[in-house]
Amino acid sequence: MKTVPLYIAGEFVESQTDQWIDVTNPATNEVIARVPCATDAEMQRAISHAAETFKSWKETPVSERARVMMRYQALLKEHHDEIAEILSQETGKTFEDAKGDVWRGIEVVEHAANIPSLMMGETVENVAREVDTYSYTQPLGVCAGITPFNFPAMIPLWMFPMAIACGNTFILKPSEQDPLTPTRLAELFEQAGAPKGVLQVVHGAKAQVDTLLTDPVIKAVSFVGSVPVGRYIYETGTRNMKRVQSFAGAKNHMVIMPDADKQQVINALVGASVGAAGQRCMAISVAVFVGKSQEWIAELKEALAKVRPGAWNDGAAAYGPLISRQAKDRVESLIATGEAQGAKLLLDGRGCMVDGLPDGNWVGPTLFAGVTTDMDVYNEEIFGPVLSCMEVDSLADAIELVNNSPYGNGTSIFTNCGGSARRYQHEIDVGQVGINIPIPVPLPFFSFTGWKGSFYGDQHAYGKQAVRFYTETKTITARWFHSEMDVDANFSINLR
Repeated sequence: MKTVPLYIAGEFVESQTDQWIDVTNPATNEVIARVPCATDAEMQRAISHAAETFKSWKETPVSERARVMMRYQALLKEHHDEIAEILSQETGKTFEDAKGDVWRGIEVVEHAANIPSLMMGETVENVAREVDTYSYTQPLGVCAGITPFNFPAMIPLWMFPMAIACGNTFILKPSEQDPLTPTRLAELFEQAGAPKGVLQVVHGAKAQVDTLLTDPVIKAVSFVGSVPVGRYIYETGTRNMKRVQSFAGAKNHMVIMPDADKQQVINALVGASVGAAGQRCMAISVAVFVGKSQEWIAELKEALAKVRPGAWNDGAAAYGPLISRQAKDRVESLIATGEAQGAKLLLDGRGCMVDGLPDGNWVGPTLFAGVTTDMDVYNEEIFGPVLSCMEVDSLADAIELVNNSPYGNGTSIFTNCGGSARRYQHEIDVGQVGINIPIPVPLPFFSFTGWKGSFYGDQHAYGKQAVRFYTETKTITARWFHSEMDVDANFSINLR
């Protein structure tokens, strides 16, 4: 059985632990690898090497750090499809979806290659007579990242390239459900010429996470995952005096105005609700139909009914399986609860089967109508291919509905009215807004900016906010006294 190594001090090493976790192929539930729960000694070795390496890495010229990222993005592009295939087999994502996962990560690495301009400070001459003030942007030290199963390439690449480019060292604890992709990312990072010890990769579960959250050497922690874990990460990390950015759950609404293009709406809802089997924090899980647009639900049902899941290499499959049997059972339980609580189950994805793969974690596209705010399918983040339809009378009602949600990760509005779009983007209490775009994830030169219960912290992922998260600002106020002097042709200085 393949075992996943740790990456400590620039070496891939076999863990000496006696605690292992099975990694399964979600399409078959076959065990494809085992991942270790790193021992206390292994965790401390990773932390100490990261701290020691920081002493030299922080002194490395910023241009050299940028060149590491340039070489890294070139290697990631060269191995793009290979990484996507590894990702597909351990997550179940379709190959096209997996390629998108890898590519969005590459875009962040490209952004990290611009680190010299991103780390520029500020200066003002003569803040007082012959006194100047200027600022430097300096790295924090050892940073850590705890990443989820659903984007095992993109989200690690959100974190460690930006942190390391800023001059920090980094310890990555990827999801134990799909560790093979992050391991390959680390191999390529080493090939890019990153010094030994700049990046460490450790594996495990809560005990290993707690070590990262409590060890005083760790200065900052980045996390992406569920709401309860996100709160725990934020509370524990900050209680231990760490800087924390914690991206948590979501319940993303798409508002459909009657003047929108009907076919664009239907196409967008199908892709945004069941793509990646609904296992993404920016998925559209609630469709809010305003006024006469409610009449389009029947055609939405017809479009969703044509969608089917399948294996990663099935070109006709729209999405893959859920990550685990537990995830499948949870989604099917929520579908049953929604029906019991009075929602109209227009499409039922329970009991879905895929030819030749009877043991996969399949859930078919599921559509509810008549959903209300007191139902579990509305209040829970389902994280599956389930779309809930709600009906309201006006744009004002839609805005009130969305703003009353405890989450604020992403939202979108489909309309042909500029006034409606502007009112929506201005009044909505959500961090990322799409106008006629269902999933408004920004490119890396902006930042991923969830609000409310979707994010705990102050500075968001990638973009300029990531640089601020992974650095401190040092401000210098200087006054220089001078004497009259002559400088001869040999630049020797003679004081009078």
